Amino acid sequence: MLTFDRNLLDKYNVAGPRYTSYPPATFFHNEYGNEDYKESVIVSNQEKPENVSVYIHIPFCPQLCTFCGCTTYTGMGRNVIESYIDTLIKEIDLVSKDVSNDRKLTQVHWGGGTPNAISAKLIRKVTDAIKRNFTFAESYEMAMECSPAYLDYKMVDELKDMGFNRISLGVQDFKQEVLAAINRKEPRVPVKEMIAYLRKAGFSGINLDLVYGLPFQTRESFNETVAQALEANPDRLVTFSYAHVPSVMTRQKELEQYGLPGADEKIAMLEDAYNMAVDKGYVPIGMDHFAKPNDEFAVALKEKKLHRNFQGYCTRETTGQVYGFGTSSISQLFTAYSQNEKTIKEYMERVEKDGRAVVRGYKLNQNEQIVRQIINEVMCNYFVDFKQVATEFNVSVSEVYKAVDFQLEKIQSFINDDLLELNNDELTVKGQGRFVIRNIAMAFDPALKSGKGQYSKTV
Repeated sequence: MLTFDRNLLDKYNVAGPRYTSYPPATFFHNEYGNEDYKESVIVSNQEKPENVSVYIHIPFCPQLCTFCGCTTYTGMGRNVIESYIDTLIKEIDLVSKDVSNDRKLTQVHWGGGTPNAISAKLIRKVTDAIKRNFTFAESYEMAMECSPAYLDYKMVDELKDMGFNRISLGVQDFKQEVLAAINRKEPRVPVKEMIAYLRKAGFSGINLDLVYGLPFQTRESFNETVAQALEANPDRLVTFSYAHVPSVMTRQKELEQYGLPGADEKIAMLEDAYNMAVDKGYVPIGMDHFAKPNDEFAVALKEKKLHRNFQGYCTRETTGQVYGFGTSSISQLFTAYSQNEKTIKEYMERVEKDGRAVVRGYKLNQNEQIVRQIINEVMCNYFVDFKQVATEFNVSVSEVYKAVDFQLEKIQSFINDDLLELNNDELTVKGQGRFVIRNIAMAFDPALKSGKGQYSKTV
């Protein structure tokens, strides 16, 4: 049984990026626009990975969860939702013209918002547009983030018929008191029964997401939630730490009336969840993900081929360069990031007028690409071979060290605490180093000194 070293966690519990991208989205700027994105998409056809990933953002929610940090809207009528879908398809039709048909689409991810709360008819319209504009690989992943409150057996059958094969259930917590505090409805179908039905319907991947650090959660109550989640037998279990940043997401301020678990109690929740999942045979992925031993994530971690993007962990075989569609969606290409307008009105007006709605973005130079590679390897695989990175970028090892502004004193504390080892240009994260992995990644981020952005605590 693993016991977290509280002194180490306290020592390293500072604010820092989550590194779903490098540089983080706080570095994106509005000098990057529609024409830049068009150029970046064309250039991406000659870059790696060759595979194509598509992200679809559905910003609508029947009701807003007060803990959520996503760009979402509630109270929109059917006409607005249908118009948004038509605009989304126009964006897909136009942008896809610059993506080579020789490239295979290996991944489609729907996020939100609550994608499964819109009608199956509208989901099918978008899915048909994706199939019309991209060349699907023989083996692909098509996933949707779903709220159990709006998922029934009929919708499952519809999604399977459209080609979806992975579902992520945002349960968050099983306790009614917790769900009421965050303004979230209970599942329409009991989660264990839904997972059994999804498996029977032929879904090859079922994720179950929980959040710890919410109002009314205690160590004991969250243990019960984790036990219930494991009993449901998902392929992957995720235990997200709630990031309370009301200065950024004002709706989160409402939660303070109930009180929130303290740092010590949150650490205990994660510790228990970790031990319970491992005891059930799940393999730890990162700090808070768990996968069955035969799951592609567990296999990829073993082979040091795990990857990560804005949608979460992924494998190098499945993920490609990401082309995002819809409000606030982010495209992650090899040498550029691009983000769309956040409001529905501005997004729709700009797509109708120009076919694209880019509001900001960022072009990476080679040094930033090297830093991104180092941080990805640290965050995902707990291992970096600097010689291999040098080979991939056709530079010397010393140039790799220079790109990350390497200084031994930046990692000496981790080495002294037996969390990190550096030998023969190979970096290995050890022991409980995975629980301060964001801190370790920060040691290889030369852009941190610019001080851009507000970040949540790392632990």
